[in-house]
Amino acid sequence: MSQLVIYTDGAARGNPGPGGYGAVLHWGNTIKEISGGFKHTTNNRMELVAAIEALKLLKRDGLDITIYSDSAYVVNSVEKRWVFNWARTGYKGKKNADLWALYLQLHKKHKIKFVWVKGHADNQWNNRCDILATSAADGRDLKEDTGFEG
Repeated sequence: MSQLVIYTDGAARGNPGPGGYGAVLHWGNTIKEISGGFKHTTNNRMELVAAIEALKLLKRDGLDITIYSDSAYVVNSVEKRWVFNWARTGYKGKKNADLWALYLQLHKKHKIKFVWVKGHADNQWNNRCDILATSAADGRDLKEDTGFEG
């Protein structure tokens, strides 16, 4: 079975402000791009939404997935297992609890590894995600980020 590789990025203008996410999914020779924008949100929320929206697209469970992200917040929260402890304590005092709870529901379905990449560097797929995210943040018909507490 092929491994699914996902690149993600998030952006917010003003942080908080208009925001967007972008993701590029690679499965064998197939590449799919997704993006979306929100009226008022944060960069960290968009970084996490990028991974969530990519995982929500998957039609089967049990996949071996590597997600590349330039967000130390997202990568460390999963790879250092902080989010699993946050869930056990009901996310007490943690921001973005709504998104982390959703992420963990999706996480249970797959074997997911996060890898940090330097943002705005020489990784073509991270750079593409940045373009998708910033274009979405600057776009029209932005959605409400109903979970944002700002």
